[in-house]
Amino acid sequence: VAKDLGLQLPELSDRGIGVVSEGRTEYFALQGKTGHLVTAQRIDREQLCESVQQCVLSCELIVEG
Repeated sequence: VAKDLGLQLPELSDRGIGVVSEGRTEYFALQGKTGHLVTAQRIDREQLCESVQQCVLSCELIVEG
């Protein structure tokens, strides 16, 4: 994420970057040391998308400043 946004790693914490998922559960997180987008917890496809053929989890990256 840091590379895609053209930011240096120290800027990630300075700019207040956060990852927001749909619903109450946060499925993704930003790893501060590497700038990588990672899964914050196990994602159970059968539970999330039991009646849907194609399962998509959307998230947004919020950058302040």
